[in-house]
Amino acid sequence: MVDRSSTKPVAAKSEAASSEAASREPPSSVDAELVRRHLAFGWWSITVFTALGLVLEAAHGMKLGWYLDASSATRRLAFTLGHAHGTLLGFVNLAFAFSLRHARLGEIAAARASFALRAVTVLLPLGFLLGGVVFYAGDPGFAIVLVPPSGALLVVVLAVIARGFSAKR
Repeated sequence: MVDRSSTKPVAAKSEAASSEAASREPPSSVDAELVRRHLAFGWWSITVFTALGLVLEAAHGMKLGWYLDASSATRRLAFTLGHAHGTLLGFVNLAFAFSLRHARLGEIAAARASFALRAVTVLLPLGFLLGGVVFYAGDPGFAIVLVPPSGALLVVVLAVIARGFSAKR
């Protein structure tokens, strides 16, 4: 069967369309799984940390002393930082998912970056949130020790991902 508008057979056009659609798919099943995992993880992170932000807004609106008193400034700052970092890292997971098929990362590097990014998305906000639960004389609680290594790990994983876009194949 021949398409009258061109000399190419219809079957050839459908093969070209299917190969074009295949090129939009992630190159391997591992990549497809990582994409799905980070899309779900990113959206759930945004959902959880946005809900936390609404709880913090409600605490502010209801003028709750444990949150608004001058003596609770450390708690307020730590909770706000936990909420903001968690929400932002949810978006970073989405960006990773959407850009993964364009990065030139090996399977091992992609798997390690995926694990590290998900770990940072949990540990960095958790350090702020738990550090704000109990604080001492204006200093956050012990759980704040999670923040510096998580931040360093975030920089490393972002460098690995950025390198995947800079690498020549």
